Amino acid sequence: MEGDRRTSPPTQSLLPDGHLVLWTLCSVLLPVFITFWCSLQRSRRQLHRRDIFRKSKHGWRDTDLFSHPTYCCVCAQHILQGAFCDCCGLRVDEGCLKRADKRFPCKEIMLKNDSRAADAMPHHWIRGNVPLCSYCVVCKQQCGSQPKLCDYRCIWCQKTVHDECMKSSLKNEKCDFGEFKNLIIPPGYLTSINQMRKTKKTDYEALASKFGKQWTPLIILANSRSGTNMGEGLLGEFRILLNPVQVFDVTKTPPIKALQLCTLLPYRSVRVLVCGGDGTVGWVLDAVDEMKIKGQEKYIPQVAVLPLGTGNDLSNTLGWGTGYAGEIPVAQVLRNVMEADGIKLDRWKVQVTNKGYYNLRKPKEFTMNNYFSIGPDALMALNFHAHREKAPSLFSSRILNKAVYLFYGTKDCLVQECKDLNKKIELELDGERVELPNLEGIIVLNIGYWGGGCRLWEGMGDETYPLARHDDGLLEVVGVYGSFHCAQIQVKLANPFRIGQAHTVRLILKCSMMPMQVDGEPWAQGPCTVTITHKTHALMLYFSGEQSDDDISSASDQEDLKDTE
Repeated sequence: MEGDRRTSPPTQSLLPDGHLVLWTLCSVLLPVFITFWCSLQRSRRQLHRRDIFRKSKHGWRDTDLFSHPTYCCVCAQHILQGAFCDCCGLRVDEGCLKRADKRFPCKEIMLKNDSRAADAMPHHWIRGNVPLCSYCVVCKQQCGSQPKLCDYRCIWCQKTVHDECMKSSLKNEKCDFGEFKNLIIPPGYLTSINQMRKTKKTDYEALASKFGKQWTPLIILANSRSGTNMGEGLLGEFRILLNPVQVFDVTKTPPIKALQLCTLLPYRSVRVLVCGGDGTVGWVLDAVDEMKIKGQEKYIPQVAVLPLGTGNDLSNTLGWGTGYAGEIPVAQVLRNVMEADGIKLDRWKVQVTNKGYYNLRKPKEFTMNNYFSIGPDALMALNFHAHREKAPSLFSSRILNKAVYLFYGTKDCLVQECKDLNKKIELELDGERVELPNLEGIIVLNIGYWGGGCRLWEGMGDETYPLARHDDGLLEVVGVYGSFHCAQIQVKLANPFRIGQAHTVRLILKCSMMPMQVDGEPWAQGPCTVTITHKTHALMLYFSGEQSDDDISSASDQEDLKDTE
């Protein structure tokens, strides 16, 4: 009995331990189960939204947080998250998404009623969420100032009006497409084009004459992957201000297909705005050259640039700045395009022929808009691209990209991988051989800017040299003594070694592998012959309102040079 009594306390002590284990398991498994159930419900809601987005005529986009006070267009409640249409600007809560899709029509690319004239179209009003600092067209007072769903906005002309100022006559009034009427392709025009194509008529000029000579329709070609994915947001903002049919994402629709819209518009009237880096601009200009090959020269557009890349030397040369980060509204960008002037840009053919008696490969051909180089700057670009291909997500910031370039430039200052370049190459300008000093790099320029905003040919500006031009059929050839010399040139502490100007440049690499680049696209090249000749001209748009200090000083130097002559 005494032994049984002695063994019973340990048996009873196990019971509290069992309860502790049970409660511990519940406290661990219950949050896991709740988290799993919530994620399952969230995925179901996402699938439901995607199904609505896929079937809808609206351009719905999800957002976790609206950037300014927003009200649902269906239930009129204040919302922090939900969906918005990047074509008409409609904003709704997640629960009202299906009802909004049925109740509110989106922007019409083409008119359903064929009896309406090409230039006659009533306003398309949407209630609520009007832009900040907008004013009523009737009483001229500020709209959208009350903390509720109020006031109206026309999704075509962007005019706003108070609830109490809205009249029946205003609802049926003809829309004039507002400030950007000379850039918008009206839905009625496309409807008339569709009818003419059915009857096999192609007299588009007579149809376009209704809009006047000032009508210069604009096509937007944006790279959604450029500028830390800023291009995707710009696509929506342009769709709101223009006809969605004018706005293309080049990652989904290649430029050659998008530019076929030019064939439905008046001759030599179309303007194209390229939103991306210099690589995207080159891609679009190559598509324009394909239009020339197809015999569509009379439809060739003029090209403007909204810089979203890292270097943006071409856009800087054309007056569009070194980079766009949303510092000016998209509406101002459209105003700049309307004010821009047409100019020509030289385009050059770069032919690389490998050496060797048994080389049966065709020569590699590139089209150059900006510059060709061999040496330290090409080596930095080659190292940068090699690491960006391995981890592209790490190279999404302009500042980070330039920091990586600085790192590789500093490394090359110590290693000097491109030294004794003058012993490895021969250079000919217009057929005449040039003796070279002890250089590490040679750069052939077509435009004024190089290396992210440096005027390389002018250097420090302390010597009277003719300005580098992009439309004179001449190339500027300079040499650099190394990466440290490149850095000195960029901060205006040194001048490049100016070799000369020429219409044709020939470079012979006699031995070893050397880094080369054309417009920022680098590769490692063995013994070869590089020949640069003029290819064609591109029609560009120059904006004189965006001039840097270098532009102003260079222009004044040019005026002083003319005075001395």
